[in-house]
Amino acid sequence: MSRDDILIEITPQVLMKAYACGIFPMAESADDPALHWIEPQNRGVLPLDAVHVPSRLRKTIRSTHLKVRIDTDYEGVIDGCAGSREGRDSTWINGRIRALYRELFRLGHCHTVEVWNDDRLVGGLYGVALDGVFFGESMFSYERDASKIALVYLAARLIHGGFRLLDTQFVTEHLKQFGTIEIDRSAFHRRLEQALGQFADFNRLSIDASPEDILRIIAAAHRST
Repeated sequence: MSRDDILIEITPQVLMKAYACGIFPMAESADDPALHWIEPQNRGVLPLDAVHVPSRLRKTIRSTHLKVRIDTDYEGVIDGCAGSREGRDSTWINGRIRALYRELFRLGHCHTVEVWNDDRLVGGLYGVALDGVFFGESMFSYERDASKIALVYLAARLIHGGFRLLDTQFVTEHLKQFGTIEIDRSAFHRRLEQALGQFADFNRLSIDASPEDILRIIAAAHRST
């Protein structure tokens, strides 16, 4: 982990090269203008052929009135991810992070999965797509299960689009319930190298995919292994 000199410009192109090397930026706080480059010794990954959807959540996905949208509100998602929440008053998302990922979003590398209650954004996540890898960055939820729904929809989209690796960076109790595992740095780099250079299409799955479509895609990935 090293501290980035605030005078050095980090462009979206530099950021994408960093992802390809297995590192990503974080800030100490929203008020800190500098960035740290992070490469964890142990890395969280969610195997796309072993995504677990808890039974209660499957029922919720089938019956919920919440709707999922893709790539319609970057600013809303980044605000949600940067907001304070129970057990956390500060955020690592500073102004430089916001600007960098906004540019990646404009270029089509950063994506959002959003959960809406009518016209109100109530949960979601964002991350970066590079070849056959999706690097998950952060998620948030204002209503029960909203971020969980977003993660399930993301997993189905990645499976359908031919992605090979979903990097969660770290492992949390929230992510463990979906099958997220922890691997060491060398194992992560082997998986990363295998997925880079592989064609994948984040937009291959229709934005109108039904809840049954989503669950069917995840179940089929299990059966194919």
